[in-house]
Amino acid sequence: MEHIKEAVERIEENRGLGLDGILGKVNGTTGRILNKALSGDEITVGEAEELFNITDPDELSALAIAADEIRKEDVGDVVTYVVNRNINFTNICNTYCGFCNFMAPEGDERAYFLSMDEIADKVKEAWDIGATEVCMQGGMHPDIDGNFYIELIKAVKKAVPEMHTHAFSPFEIYYGAETLGISEEVFIGKLKDVGHNTFPGTAAEILVEEVRKIIAPRKMPTEAWIRIVKKAHKAGMRTTSTIMYGHVDKPRHWAEHIGILRDIQKETGGFTEFVPLRFIPWNTRLYKHSKGKVQEGPGDLNQLKMYGVSRLMLRGWINNIQVSWVKQGPEFAQFSLTAGANDFGGTLMEESISRSAGAGYGQYFPPDEFRRLTWEIGRIPAERTTTYGIRQMFSRNEAAQ
Repeated sequence: MEHIKEAVERIEENRGLGLDGILGKVNGTTGRILNKALSGDEITVGEAEELFNITDPDELSALAIAADEIRKEDVGDVVTYVVNRNINFTNICNTYCGFCNFMAPEGDERAYFLSMDEIADKVKEAWDIGATEVCMQGGMHPDIDGNFYIELIKAVKKAVPEMHTHAFSPFEIYYGAETLGISEEVFIGKLKDVGHNTFPGTAAEILVEEVRKIIAPRKMPTEAWIRIVKKAHKAGMRTTSTIMYGHVDKPRHWAEHIGILRDIQKETGGFTEFVPLRFIPWNTRLYKHSKGKVQEGPGDLNQLKMYGVSRLMLRGWINNIQVSWVKQGPEFAQFSLTAGANDFGGTLMEESISRSAGAGYGQYFPPDEFRRLTWEIGRIPAERTTTYGIRQMFSRNEAAQ
């Protein structure tokens, strides 16, 4: 298959043919699956795998264009973003996931652990420049327990009562409940009682055990991730959903993973969005010690496929699909918004995990840049809340704001 520059040019050339024109250029299997999704029928895990295995440039074009059409039909032309701040409160961790270079053992020169006062100061700074959300995650520090997470939420709410807390992956819920010797339901309830708002659906990686045993053998199993996410949703707490792909995984695993998320959403309705996260290999132990057996991330063309296939596969269940300017760069993230995605993510202000693994972005992305990139592709930018309420829409004559 051609490289990303040629693929983008081919997609834009084929876009000019219109949907019917490009569908007329693809083979029977791909055309059948795309038409099935366009008509509102659910595509199967096996059909999704077929799309992930596309190699023909015109078929990739058809997937991207069909996904963009479904995006337009289902969520319109608004591209959303949230003004938020990432607070990674500690990088001390005892889990040693192979794909992570963020963690540090106690005593390491890179190790840090923010105090509650430091966290409160970061929350106030974020609020003062317009943030409505703080996203907080950290390493599995051996000296903290679930009470630390409860106190952390209380500290944020004391500093800025209106700030939305988007914090703690299912693994942190698992860890917090285990350290306190209580059920996951009770621990989720304790967080909810002190005002906690939503959970990020990270720590999912690939929800297939044969993959998890290679990349994160000390992390929670697939069954536990699914169980905890369902418990959070049933407690009235919303979460995101994610995939971290492009390491030892295959298209079959991607399709199975998205199928699991779709099944959860059918049962609970608790996911706000789907966020594909490309594996950043360069500084990770998984990649450096693999002797060539670990991929260098999914590649640009597979990222386009991920946005397209997830838009088709999740149609009617998870409407919001988010790009990652941190992991992709702003320009590629912008193009991905024309291949099925509709959300630009957050401003972040700080981001340590992807940058530690070797990503070239991650510090801060100004809201006016989100708006500029959105206008450039003829779409409408809007600032949103964490749960996708629209705070403010922006027309072209507001470009100077």
